Amino acid sequence: MENFTYYNRTKIIYGRGTEKEVGAEARKLADKVLLHFGGGSIKRSGLYDIVVASLREHGVEIVELGGVVPNPRLDLVREGIELCRRENITLILAVGGGSVVDSAKAIAMGVHEENGDVWENFISRKPIQKAVDVATILTLPATGSEASPNTVITDDATQLKLGYGSELLRPVFSILNPELFFTLPRNQIANGVCDMMCHIFERYFTLTPKVELTDALCEATLRTIIDNAYKLADNPQDYDAWAEIGFAGTLAHNNLLGLGRVQDWASHGMEHEISALYDVAHGAGLATVVPSWMRYVYKTDVARFARFAKNVFGISETAPDGTSRDDEALALAGIDALESFWRKLGLPTTMSELGIPDDSRFEEMARKAVLARSSDGKEIPQGNFRKLYSQDILAIYKMAEGSGRE
Repeated sequence: MENFTYYNRTKIIYGRGTEKEVGAEARKLADKVLLHFGGGSIKRSGLYDIVVASLREHGVEIVELGGVVPNPRLDLVREGIELCRRENITLILAVGGGSVVDSAKAIAMGVHEENGDVWENFISRKPIQKAVDVATILTLPATGSEASPNTVITDDATQLKLGYGSELLRPVFSILNPELFFTLPRNQIANGVCDMMCHIFERYFTLTPKVELTDALCEATLRTIIDNAYKLADNPQDYDAWAEIGFAGTLAHNNLLGLGRVQDWASHGMEHEISALYDVAHGAGLATVVPSWMRYVYKTDVARFARFAKNVFGISETAPDGTSRDDEALALAGIDALESFWRKLGLPTTMSELGIPDDSRFEEMARKAVLARSSDGKEIPQGNFRKLYSQDILAIYKMAEGSGRE
């Protein structure tokens, strides 16, 4: 196990009706907030009215900035930074899914970066020294951004999608009411399930030895997500299933499951190139690339993939025909089981199913994945489980073009 320091300041307020507590919580921190949201869904659902009423009841002034889209954009972040400076905002309240929270975090980190553009931090990963506080009311469990220190933003001008992390970006409080998830369409449920599972995969598939506790926590969280995803497929208004899924999404990305481990993150890096160019849903992009990544790298540690098959999907060491499965057979059966599960949820698992018609931009995507942050033109490989250079990433994209198999 690696040395680690863990600190998480996020106060989680969980359960029925908790969105009504936002005014009291916000007033402890600020007398004016930036209310940040996406389109009209929070107004159609009535959540906007509840939030505004609670804030006003507790004397909190509101400045609004809507318009966040999936794969949140740098242009709106820059607009939010200027608005926060002009209005002297000290708390940003993000009401929505992960895209809204990520946009709020990027605004928060840029307000005090007055000597440069916030995008420079994403490129260089230069540490920030100060950030505006962020709070959230979550309407879609998926990204785990409600308790993580991370944000991901897309720059349309360069067609780059980059992430940034700082402990200063962890929300000060996050409100999660599973009832707010009841009306989510099935494709968003599926994308969210995939996203949170992949957050765990980036931590679970490690070469760090002697991490039994976090291995077991990862496996238990994955099983919980799978079991309750099936329940939601039958009944999207199952409160108990949503309560489990919502909590699992938070645990998947608050980094508790990654403590003491060298993490990977190659799959996210490869997917960011897909969604930056084609503006697809992040979860759908991950469902396309991850099975191919697994088939490309599993021989790096066959035993870990065999463990995944047995402990997450219950794959038996005895095949249906009575023969014994070795670790390689178990590993491949586990990858097949994951792909099958995602297909049952309606997720794409090939580039063509994702709507990407050909491989004309695969080489461009592979190069950008390893050169976006390079200052000298040398490739910076993706991942740690197995370091992937442009030729590796290109091969994975090509595997994902069809069946995901070589």
